[in-house]
Amino acid sequence: MKNRKILTGLAVLVGLIGVLFLSLPTILHKSGLHPEYTGPLIDLPGKRALIVTTSHGVLSAPGETEGDVTGLLSSEMTHPYYAFLDGGMEVDLASIQGGEIPMDPTSFFYMIKSPEDERYLNDAVAQAKVKNSIPIAEVDIDQYDIVFISGGFGAAYDLAQSPALADKVSEAYYGDKRAIIAGVCHGALGLVSARDTDGNLLIKGRRMTGVSDKQIKELGVYSITPKHPDTELRKAGALYESQTAFRDFFAAHMTVDEERRFVTGQNQNSGLEMAHTIMKILR
Repeated sequence: MKNRKILTGLAVLVGLIGVLFLSLPTILHKSGLHPEYTGPLIDLPGKRALIVTTSHGVLSAPGETEGDVTGLLSSEMTHPYYAFLDGGMEVDLASIQGGEIPMDPTSFFYMIKSPEDERYLNDAVAQAKVKNSIPIAEVDIDQYDIVFISGGFGAAYDLAQSPALADKVSEAYYGDKRAIIAGVCHGALGLVSARDTDGNLLIKGRRMTGVSDKQIKELGVYSITPKHPDTELRKAGALYESQTAFRDFFAAHMTVDEERRFVTGQNQNSGLEMAHTIMKILR
């Protein structure tokens, strides 16, 4: 009898753990992870968007070359990619070095994976673009109406450090198409080194956001990654702002500068709203 009660108790416990596991995506979503976009949809046939990502795939501490696998956080690419694609736009992918874009494996964890991530996993065309991204130095930036820079921990290692990306951001800003330029989460680091025609930092005095120092510390990688958007945006003279939550992983914030040329998002929860906001401005 005693053994039967123990087995029954264990079965109930296993059942409760199973229910909790199956409920995790919903719990995290309700807490603020990857909020849905409920606004109007925009069609922009004939327009072109470029999504730019990191090429760095190792979460290595300063002075080291080995560490956990990292790279692009998938939703920071898939959310704008499918928003633009579903709006009738052509969408290309570029990275700092070109070739295969490293994807952070945590992107596809059961409890974190978004519907757009799932769509990507079943999309051979998008996967081919990820495996064959264009080197940023070879991009003809004048062809694009939108330049969207995605994040992930890998971006801390090569976006702000890339002269080629800085030049492309400046060229996109001054180009005939007056492209809208965006950075989400660590992707905002791709904006901090661009300069205007007088040699001044291009984002100085503009409202901007990116992943907060608080969130990076909460994720335990602040002392590992070399660049932090909160800090670097302030150094570049941007007017940094953000929202907070019990964990900033569940916060969300988006900014549009007064000129409506730069759109930035605080973290992985901002990509969908950013993409549709950019499309409204472009229309």
